[in-house]
Amino acid sequence: MAEPDANGARTPTSAAPFEPSFGPADVGVRAPKPWLLINSGPCAPAFNMAMDEALLEAAASLGQPVLRFYSWTEPAATFGYFQHYAEIERTTHLRPLIRRPTGGGLVPHDADWTYSVVIPPGHPWHGLNAVDSYRRMHEWIRAAFARLGVATELADCCRKSTPGQCFVGWEKSDVLWQGRKIAGAAQRRNKLGLLIQGSVQPPAVGLERSRWEEAMVSAAGEIAGVVGLTVAPELHNRATELAQERYSRTSFNARR
Repeated sequence: MAEPDANGARTPTSAAPFEPSFGPADVGVRAPKPWLLINSGPCAPAFNMAMDEALLEAAASLGQPVLRFYSWTEPAATFGYFQHYAEIERTTHLRPLIRRPTGGGLVPHDADWTYSVVIPPGHPWHGLNAVDSYRRMHEWIRAAFARLGVATELADCCRKSTPGQCFVGWEKSDVLWQGRKIAGAAQRRNKLGLLIQGSVQPPAVGLERSRWEEAMVSAAGEIAGVVGLTVAPELHNRATELAQERYSRTSFNARR
């Protein structure tokens, strides 16, 4: 993996394609093209959000769905696009506070496992409603944990106790382990594609993140091989631009 640049980003050196038998198959349609797997490693908080938005902007031109794993160079918190900054500022001691391009609530990023999924227009997942794509994403995560011998379940109802905080209480179809929420997600769907940003609070079973990532890929389908894809300089530059001009600026993060 490449050394991190000024944004704390590690440019992925390759992408492994896989046919996601888990997900599109259960709506009766195979994905038209293999998925791309990107592991960004630890990146600066603003860059993490910027890269996800850059991937959404590029979804149609990429023409293939993307699963991206990433982590954080420092503790941070992200919050939903429509949330109020002043309320978030009072709720958590974590800094920096970064507004996500997706909805949802406050998510602490100090020890979590984060991922994103980017779906191009025309893909079966893009046509799903928000409830169904949320459930299918978490079915995928549950299947990955099952491969590791960790029994989880999807919440069959909503249980909220503190408004605006993602991991206090749960929504229907969130991933639960021993009665507590360990995985949630937020979405943004538009004509460019579908972006799902997810966070997993690892269960206390001594599980390494790398094993979970491998299980996610394994649960999705057979790996077809490495195609040697690198993130195009234009995409990386766009993410850098978004990080500098949007996600690292108080004028954006505190806009509401």
